[in-house]
Amino acid sequence: MNAYLLVITALSIVIVILGVSWWKWHAYISLTVASLFLAVMSGMPMDKIVAAYESGVGSVLGHLIGILALGTILGKMMSDSGAGLQVARFFIRLFGPKFMPWGMLFSGFIIGIPVFFEVGLVVLLPLAIAISKSTKQNLLLVGLPVLAGISIVHGLVPPHPGAMTAIQIYGADLGKVLMYSLLIAIPPAIVAGPLFAQWVSKRVVPSEEPAIQIAEAEEVKKLPGTGISFFIILLPVLLILLPVVAPIFHLPEVVNRFISFIGGSVIALLITCFVAFIFLGYRLGSNKHRLQKLVEECLLPIGSVVLIIGAGGGYKQILVDSGVGSAIAQISENLSLSPILLAFLVSGLIRIATGSATVALTTAAGIVSPIIANMSGVNLELLVIATGAGSLMFSHVNDAGFWMVKEYLGLSVKETFKTWTVLETLLSFIAFAGVLVLDAFI
Repeated sequence: MNAYLLVITALSIVIVILGVSWWKWHAYISLTVASLFLAVMSGMPMDKIVAAYESGVGSVLGHLIGILALGTILGKMMSDSGAGLQVARFFIRLFGPKFMPWGMLFSGFIIGIPVFFEVGLVVLLPLAIAISKSTKQNLLLVGLPVLAGISIVHGLVPPHPGAMTAIQIYGADLGKVLMYSLLIAIPPAIVAGPLFAQWVSKRVVPSEEPAIQIAEAEEVKKLPGTGISFFIILLPVLLILLPVVAPIFHLPEVVNRFISFIGGSVIALLITCFVAFIFLGYRLGSNKHRLQKLVEECLLPIGSVVLIIGAGGGYKQILVDSGVGSAIAQISENLSLSPILLAFLVSGLIRIATGSATVALTTAAGIVSPIIANMSGVNLELLVIATGAGSLMFSHVNDAGFWMVKEYLGLSVKETFKTWTVLETLLSFIAFAGVLVLDAFI
């Protein structure tokens, strides 16, 4: 039965790939058809299929819809005002075109620590697009290092939810996980970021237009200052970071609750949008009618992205409810592997099956935890990081991040496999190699 579930899962993935690339279906249609195929072939009750699909759509969009909308508005404000160009020019002066990918990696790595992957993506990719246009370089050369920096910390580094959950399940030490994960994250970020981007940008050029359009310098008559441009980029990061650092100051409970409220990703982006309306809109001569038109124009194109991401969530839920996750768990438990290798493989298989790094990390931790309960000599901190490394493996069509990267960088499905999927897999295996190296010394 387990082998059968894995076979029909593979066939459902083939349906998605063929639907988009060969039959030219919209990705939403392909994902929905693949979900129905998997549900029916796995024997799910007919009256449960639609409910499971809708639950998956809602669970993904419930978290992402506000981030996507507000992040898109913020990106449009930065592009139309010229703020993105100002920041781009600063990085061009600081690093020069030759070292630009390293600057983008640094930005993604630092900003990615306190924010969700999706938030970092929608805040930083407009900057990458602006730099690409200003320097006339392939967007992949500056876009992929940003993604590498954001993704590696999302998978390995606390306080991201997957890592925090695994720390709790394994009973690991938070401080050690943070220290080890930051150390281990650097080499894969370098290889999958600037080095891989340098190689692949000579072989792949995005065939479509990015989902975010950045204004050219000559289209902007009055540019905002570099300082305010940086402030607006960093404002959501600072707001989201507040709840993390607030406990250090032992503030009153009512203040902590307020900080937690404004530190939520949606509220932080909403506040930043209003700040952008003032400093990148009204202060530069725009009126309320112009801003209303701008918001409506930038929200219309993300309808397709929202549909695709929602369908990916529905597909993921069908994968879970059909028993694929349980099948992987049963197969893994029958293998005699070291705990660190087992955690990496189980997390990777669940990631491939469900498309969610957080689901893979937390589910794998739940599977591996009972296995190591009676073992001695297991480094729990490295076990957390190995599980996180597995959760980054082989992002493909059932991952919302796959479709976000595709749309935002203007890639075809085939190009997304050649770039984003390879990048994620490099991060995964190099990080795991780092775990093995560190495990040999501590």
